Amino acid sequence: MLEFYGDHPALDLMNTVVQGEETWHGDADVMAWLAASGQLAAESAAPGKPGELLAAARALRETVRTAVAARKAGQRLDLAALNAALAHAERHMVLMEESGDGLSLQPRYAARTPQQLLAPLAEAAAQLLATADFNLVRKCEDHACTLWFLDRTKSHRRRWCSMALCGNRNKVAAFRQRQQEG
Repeated sequence: MLEFYGDHPALDLMNTVVQGEETWHGDADVMAWLAASGQLAAESAAPGKPGELLAAARALRETVRTAVAARKAGQRLDLAALNAALAHAERHMVLMEESGDGLSLQPRYAARTPQQLLAPLAEAAAQLLATADFNLVRKCEDHACTLWFLDRTKSHRRRWCSMALCGNRNKVAAFRQRQQEG
């Protein structure tokens, strides 16, 4: 089962490498991740030649990882690669009826190429870089964890990618340490 701890699509994209382990091994893995993350409306075949989506998704992920790390460190960003990914976006808006009498305006993206399919993720990354409070974009405090997240908690004191993964393990270890010392 796929887990999403980033609380933002761009950070979830970065988190597809977990403690140095690649989670995408083929186009089908990328398609399954896109569907599970809500980036893909319905199951469909990967666009392009076999392996092309995997290569494009990994390249976008590394572009985003580099940009987020630079932004977090207060360094100058190289925007060329992300702007190139954004250039592939072809979208139009669709007016949709909601339950009751409501209406909503939703974007629809072309998905004829791997780059077009990934364009919403590129837009999400650009939006994060442009508008997020980077004091709230954090790496999990577990020294072995590589996951990033956007702290959306009310108190803005989130420390762990997940309490179930890293938080509980670290709290138990700290408790045991205190018991040994006392």
